[in-house]
Amino acid sequence: MNNEFDVIVVGSGITGGWAAKEFCEKGFNTLVLERGRHVEHRGPEYKDFEAPWDLQNRGMPDEALAENGQYATLRQKGHLYKTDALHFFVDDKESPYSFPEDKPFMWVRGHQLGGRSLTWGRQALRWSKKDFQANANDGHGIPWPIGYEDLAPWYSYVEKFIGVAANKDGLETLPDGEFQPPWEMSYAERFVSDNLAKQYKDRHLIIGRSANITSPTEEQVALGRGKCQARSYCRRGCSFGAYFSSQSATLPAAQKTGHLTIVTDAIVERVDYDEKNKRASGVTVIDANTMEKRQYKGRAVFLCASALGTVQILLNSKSDAFPHGIANSSGALGHYIMSHFTGVVASADVDVEEDKFAFGRRPIATYIPNYRHDKLADADFVRGFGFQTTAQHRFSTRPSAKRPGIGIAAKKQVGQPGPWQFRAFMYGEILPYFENVAKLHPTKKDKWGMPLLHIDAEVRENERKMIKQAAKDIKEMLEAGGCSNIEVSAIPENKHIPLGKQIHEMGGACMGSDPSTSVLNSWNQAHDVPNLFVTDGACMASTATQNPSLTYMAITARAADYAATLLKENAI
Repeated sequence: MNNEFDVIVVGSGITGGWAAKEFCEKGFNTLVLERGRHVEHRGPEYKDFEAPWDLQNRGMPDEALAENGQYATLRQKGHLYKTDALHFFVDDKESPYSFPEDKPFMWVRGHQLGGRSLTWGRQALRWSKKDFQANANDGHGIPWPIGYEDLAPWYSYVEKFIGVAANKDGLETLPDGEFQPPWEMSYAERFVSDNLAKQYKDRHLIIGRSANITSPTEEQVALGRGKCQARSYCRRGCSFGAYFSSQSATLPAAQKTGHLTIVTDAIVERVDYDEKNKRASGVTVIDANTMEKRQYKGRAVFLCASALGTVQILLNSKSDAFPHGIANSSGALGHYIMSHFTGVVASADVDVEEDKFAFGRRPIATYIPNYRHDKLADADFVRGFGFQTTAQHRFSTRPSAKRPGIGIAAKKQVGQPGPWQFRAFMYGEILPYFENVAKLHPTKKDKWGMPLLHIDAEVRENERKMIKQAAKDIKEMLEAGGCSNIEVSAIPENKHIPLGKQIHEMGGACMGSDPSTSVLNSWNQAHDVPNLFVTDGACMASTATQNPSLTYMAITARAADYAATLLKENAI
């Protein structure tokens, strides 16, 4: 096999797939390296056409695996722990990592072709101008070297390709995009939304923006993608190609060009550095099965291995020029580790007619965007939070075994109308703290000889103040929304709040204008190594409150376009 390429892309998930598509369509011979196994689109690992009785343990969680120490990070995420898609998540005994005992960090990973693009939540939200300005405005973290205006055309470019079903809501805090027909709110959600609109000018309940196709374009049909069937089996793998993943969209587009090479079971150990030319010369990989090492050469290297995976590779890429990790002259590599966090869960009955039903299994929930970009009078914190919400399920749809009554009394309840229940989960923005850091463990290694990543990150006083306010806000909003039997649960001040649970880890190789304080420039290009780029979550300088995947994709497409120009000009 030829070991020399124009571009080497490390990782095949949401950003790796986009980098591959962009470079291949521009005519560059591109190598995609994936540390996990090969997974075929519509192949046997997809479980979306299997009946419950065909699934291991009928798809339900297998406690024996937890007791054996496997999938430890999924213990608190029961819906991920189900066996219908457990094979798309990493076994923590197979691929361990480290954290302080008093600061557990949940690092949920997907080591297979397509990565976590096979299991992501598909909420595709743009950031706003205020999100990119936050660091500069309040002095926390490294100021973003780009703004919304820089990404806006790339958001549009990405949305048109992936397919985003959404409503144009006209919100400054959540800019509209290029949308397909939206999913509908349930009757109860519309009731709450209308009531909130009467009460507030700044708080909105909207339908989520879902990367599930509702009206396929010619380009999407040409890639074999079809309309979403509202089965809600997305995380099992979608044989229709209706939701966006590397498997259904970007990798097939790249393969059509004839310029793509994919190598799986290839664990990237390090980025190789040519000290004479002051360039990355390629990468060294470890064969996941044979343990043998080999090298690939490339004119440019794009790291898209997920935020923490990329940080681990960068830190392990040591040389005389970079004894503390490649492109780390600033000393910022590994710092500013971030993730969304939650600390508030609320539920309530929605007081609407009980004979209203919802049909189908809509693939997206509803959403209350951040309304606290500006510091309001009642806030003793900076930044803000939003809420992931739903009122799709009702008590009457619960299995009879979970409702009171036996015999005739139980049978009479089946199919009878009942109250709708509204649920809300806070998603908060953690500040970018330099002290939140990921390092290589000094002594522990995995079975491939790679030093374990040690993650030391926590929420602090500002985030705990957010939790208090979020609990008050959601109670107030549910009352205004016409709900009753409201229950709000907030994490106590003395209880640890685990980061990583939302699977939105970010930071570690932040963008910035100043090479002395940041790792990457405004084009996601390493300040120290001009042909090395990072476009996954590691590049993020803050988290905002929105789900980040759409921003990752836009950033990747923009950086690839810039790098392609440099390659054509032989500037890198």
